[in-house]
Amino acid sequence: MAEIETGTQARQGTRGKPVLYVLIGSLLLLAVYMVGLLTWSGATAPPDHASQSQEAARATAAGSNSGSSSPSGSPSTNPNPPPVQQPR
Repeated sequence: MAEIETGTQARQGTRGKPVLYVLIGSLLLLAVYMVGLLTWSGATAPPDHASQSQEAARATAAGSNSGSSSPSGSPSTNPNPPPVQQPR
């Protein structure tokens, strides 16, 4: 004959401190992972433009100074063409 069990006995796990320990352990592992991720990300990130001089930041944004440019130093093509006007 089958045993009759209560709801607490039939549960896979009981509530209490073991569940709390698993929760705290998983949160600690998450914190260690996040610290490692942010440390690695900060170490491999490119330098920001605020720490560079203004001319170095311009050279980085515009590309190299050699290439196809007019004698005045401006690019030969306009990187920002005027907007196209729609007919009315």
